[in-house]
Parts: sequence; C-alpha cells; structure tokens
Amino acid sequence: MRRFLLIACLGALAGAPTAQAQTAAPAAPATRYWVALADKNGTAFDPQAYFSAPARARRARQHLPAFEESDRPVRADYLARIRAAVDTVTLISRWFNAVAVRATPAQAAALGALPGVRAVAAWPQQPARAAVAARRVAPVPPAAAADEPPYIAPEDYRLARRQTAVLGAPAWQRAGLDGRGLRIALFDVGFRGVDAHPAFAALRARHGIVATHDFLANRPDVYRGGSHGTEVLGCLAGRLPGGPSAALAAGPALGLAPAADYLLARTERALRETLSEEEAWLAAAEWADREGADIINSSLAYTEQRYFPEQMNGRSLVARAAALAAHKGMLVVCAAGNDGDTDWVRIGTPADADSVLAVGGLDPDTGLHLAFSSVGPSADRRVKPDVSAFGIVLSTTPGGRYERLEGTSFASPLVAGFAACAWQQRRGLTAAQLYGQLRAAGDLHPYFDYASGYGLPRAAFFLEKNAGRAVEPTFDFVPNDSLVAVVLRPAATTRPAQELPLVADAPDAPDAPGPPPPSAPAPSPGPGPNSPPYLYWHLADRRGVLRRYEVRAVTQRLVLQVPRRLLRGGDALRVEFNGYTATYSE
Repeated sequence: MRRFLLIACLGALAGAPTAQAQTAAPAAPATRYWVALADKNGTAFDPQAYFSAPARARRARQHLPAFEESDRPVRADYLARIRAAVDTVTLISRWFNAVAVRATPAQAAALGALPGVRAVAAWPQQPARAAVAARRVAPVPPAAAADEPPYIAPEDYRLARRQTAVLGAPAWQRAGLDGRGLRIALFDVGFRGVDAHPAFAALRARHGIVATHDFLANRPDVYRGGSHGTEVLGCLAGRLPGGPSAALAAGPALGLAPAADYLLARTERALRETLSEEEAWLAAAEWADREGADIINSSLAYTEQRYFPEQMNGRSLVARAAALAAHKGMLVVCAAGNDGDTDWVRIGTPADADSVLAVGGLDPDTGLHLAFSSVGPSADRRVKPDVSAFGIVLSTTPGGRYERLEGTSFASPLVAGFAACAWQQRRGLTAAQLYGQLRAAGDLHPYFDYASGYGLPRAAFFLEKNAGRAVEPTFDFVPNDSLVAVVLRPAATTRPAQELPLVADAPDAPDAPGPPPPSAPAPSPGPGPNSPPYLYWHLADRRGVLRRYEVRAVTQRLVLQVPRRLLRGGDALRVEFNGYTATYSE
C-alpha cells in the first residue's frame, strides 16, 4: 500500500546501452500522469451554448454566477502540445485546468518543460477498490415467465415498504412530493438490465432517463457493464410489480424519487479498479454539471488499496471533484463504505469531503448501525457519516428480478431520494443549505456519533411547521461524589400502544393497479414492538471530537453512570433518548 502523492515524478530511466550491448533495452512502459496547466488566458466561452437549460436554471435558482473560471475550457494550444508529446490523453478537466495522460518517464520529463505546464505528477500504479459489490442476503430467485410478475416473499415485500416508510414515504406522497422536476445523476459500475426491467417501465415510458454515458468506453451505452447501478437505481426509481390482476403493471415504489429525471454515468469497472475510475468520476461530475443535475449519487468508496487512513481528509482527487460539484450547486450523496467490519473500518473517499452527504447503513430489524457500515470521523475529525438509512434493502436486479441486498450502496440512494423530495418541497434552498437541513433532519440531531451520524432523516422536519418544537425531557443527569448518573423519567419509560394493521396498505401511486398481495402486511416505520428502546451517549472533548460513544438498550430507569473524572478535563457528556438531547459538563 503506497501513499497517494500528487508530486512530480520526472526523469528518464537509465541511459542508452553501451556499444557492447547486442540488443536495445526495452522501452519504459507508459504510465499515468496528471498535468496541471498554468492558465486559461484567451479561451472563448459561451455559457448559454455550453450549459443545458436545466443547468442554467439550477445556477440561477441558487443565485450562482452564470459561469466561473473553472467552467472555461482548457487552452487548445497547451492541449495540442501535450497531445503531440505523449502516447494518450485520457482526461481533459476544465474544473482543475489539467490533463491526465499516459506517458513514459522520458515523455513526462519533457512535458514539464512545455509552455503552459505548471506541474507534472505521477499517479500511483496500485489498483483501487471501490465499494460497489452488493452482498446478497437471500438466494437468487428464479426468473419469472415473461407474462407473470416475479415472486416476492412476504418478508421481502414488507422490507421494500419499510425502507421508504421509515424515511416518510406516506407523508411525502400525501404532499405530492416524488422528486418531480429534479435531475439525479448516478455514478456507478453499470446499469445492465435497466433498459428492459419491468420495475423501470414507467421511467422508460416517460423518457425519465434523459442522458447516459460510459466514461470508461467513451460511448453512450451504459447497459452493458455491471449491474450494481441497476440495484442502486432501483432504490430511487424502481417499482414493485403490481397485484396479481395487473401482471407486470407498476406497483409501489422502492425509492422516494420515482418521478425524478435521471442521468446514468458508468465510471467504474466491475472487476479491475484503476485510477482511471477517479478520472472518470471527475469527468462524469463535469458532465452532470453541464446536463443540469441537481443531485449526484455515488455509491462508491476508495480505501486502503490507494490511500492511508490519514488521507481520508477530503483532499483526494475524487473528493475535491465532489466538493467542487457541491460548490456549483449540486448535492452530492455518497455511500460511507462497507469496511466497518474489516481492518480498514473507516469511511472511504469521496464520502470524506466536507460538503458531501455521507450515508451510513442501519439494520432494519433494530434501527441500529450495521457492523459492515464504515465509521467516521474523517481524518481531520469532522462528523462522518452525516446521516443513515437502511443498509439492507429489496431492490432490482437484472432479469426482471428483485433481491434482498446489503450495503451502504443502497442506503445512499434512499437518502438521495429523500433529498429530492425535500428539495422539491423547498426549491429555494441552495445545495449547501439543503446539506445542512438534511443533517438537522436526522432523528438523533443534535446528537451525533461516528457510526450513524445524525441518524435517519425525518420527513416531518420538512413537512410539519412544528417539527422543530421543544421536546419534553426524558431523563435527568444526577451527579454524586464520583459519578454522573443518567436516570430516565417515569413518563419516558412507558411505551405507547401500537395499532396493528387489519389490512394491507394501499399502493402509493395513483396509477398503481390495486392493493399489494394480502400476504404483505403494512410496514412499520421502525424496529418491531418487541425491540427495546435505545439510549445514545457520547463523550466529546472541547473541540467537539468524540472520545467515546455507545448505544444502550434500555431495560431500567438507571441507564448509565459515567465517572466524573472523565469530565474534569473539559469533556462533555451528551445523551439522546426518545428525541430529547441534553449535555452535562463540569
């Protein structure tokens, strides 16, 4: 594992062979270099011609300038000299005023002497690893006949309804919010089967996929690669099959933004990961900006095969690209990663960028952090992940199937759909304001930890006028000589009765063909009635950095006792229970 260093790596290999040599030495292989340019002087640029109408409207809506220096093209004369000096140009970046190339060390040395070249840096050669592999948690179901919907087990149908219900699907639907008018870009490994899967029939019928591009093969077709993007798109715009009388007609949505428009970008290879994927991510971000994306969902994470833990500080190429996308008015939503139960443990990049909404995974059975979901903080001690959603879901897979999958790859699009509904409801927000409000909407806020962030976003935060009202205290801090005890108030220990459904819930779409199968009961919005309530607590230092955090199942009123000596250095004890958060310090 080598450090990812953006420094010049110049110079040729050993000199020419001596006269006694019988054969010439083999040529040095071409490797990747990043060529930073000095300026954009004299470049002509017409933002009306370059940006699509939705892109111009997004900028105007957020009071952003029509264009910035970073939008102007790379100078043609600089580019021509570089093309003539190297084997291949693999990327031209307006945003960074730079060019990525394949070149020999000798060619790289010559590049550094060209007019307009500010610096030449060697890319590392080790492969990357992106968190794009979804783990199946149920056997692959058999393919259904063409004239009948696929079988979905009742427990899977229930999961499909709960993964959106916990994010406020019924409330969003009552408010008529479904992502309409928003453009969402997906960066992934491929979207095999999206062009034929019945879950996307309604999306295709309304031409909701407005643009596609494969940034690795440089072609518009994104339906030949892997299927991870198909699974991710299912958590945004896929639909369950309709009732038995409607065969393949559209049923309830698997995500919260079935009416949004989509830009599909292939930026990843399924089996071989190289730095070209980060270059492709940057190219896709510039493309998404030009095409008018409001939201970017990136269910990818780069970790130990390219970086050291201390480099998860928002300064990698892909993290800087994500931050610049946010600066240009796009909300960037990223999976935290699936390394929580590995030696790496922590979030990957670009989820480490400070303006990227990093999403962790929750267990649908308990509502708690899933062991495989990567944890924070970032290397410079910022709160990551930002929020969380179900990391075990039902989604779409090629062949017209639906499968139970796990990974933060699917928590991320669930939250991206939530963000689309929120932005549709509060269209005047800037991307930065929306980012802040999504964090504030977390069901744990203002409490946070490095496993769940601020928790599961609440639709009520955006839809109810009194969502921010004061919450009645549910516990008290009781200090004594050596300990600070956290004692629940009697009223907080009484759990309200839960009304059990008598019939299945109705479909969420006006044109849905009828009620779901009777075997699929209505979803509950959280852990089951037999699960214990949970108390969250952490110790934070003067800078707000957590020294320790924990979740405890509540079985008695005296839940926690913290030694007071731990608080005398300026640390603060913060506790959250049933929506109430309080802090104790000395």
